[in-house]
Amino acid sequence: LEPHKPKVPHECSFCMKTFPKLNKLERHLRVHTGEKPFTCMVCGKGFSEAALRRHARSHTGEKPFKCTLCDSAYSRSEGLKRHMRSHTGERPHKCIVCGKGFYSRQDLNIHGLIHSGEKPHVCRVCGKGFSQLGNMREHEQNVHHKTETFICNDCGATFTRYTSLVKHHRTHTGERPYLCLICGRRFMWSHSLSRHRRTHTNVTVRVNCV
Repeated sequence: LEPHKPKVPHECSFCMKTFPKLNKLERHLRVHTGEKPFTCMVCGKGFSEAALRRHARSHTGEKPFKCTLCDSAYSRSEGLKRHMRSHTGERPHKCIVCGKGFYSRQDLNIHGLIHSGEKPHVCRVCGKGFSQLGNMREHEQNVHHKTETFICNDCGATFTRYTSLVKHHRTHTGERPYLCLICGRRFMWSHSLSRHRRTHTNVTVRVNCV
């Protein structure tokens, strides 16, 4: 009998990473080649196998990742993880210029335009530039259009933005959607939760979002 030969792992010629099975190597190679062999039957776009499963939820509306603290649900685990930061107050993405923290890297990138002076969003009416799209839209509505006013049914206060009305409404309902996962206290505003969390030093809370 011939001596038993150890199995030779399958090595990626791009990054030298090894795999115990050939099919796993073939799947990995798509990272380097950009091959997308799995096609969406609805829109025809190409994806890797795992990406196709995630993409399919955009057509079915399936949102299996649910927040345990509110009614929000997401199609991807990454979306739920970002959302959970609105409850915990965690802002892991820090601006290297001013130190301000943000929930997501996208929010940090938008904030960075303030420091760079870049103003890519231009008002279609007067040509004024803005670093953030939301500020440009608010400018157009408040300065040029003023077409819609949101009125509080409890006290008659008026707002130009629906989100402002929603926040104001908490002063009547007493709703406190921001929960401290360390001590259980609830807060009406996210900045109040962030300030409160500083009282809990050297305490770590893990949130399992998967």
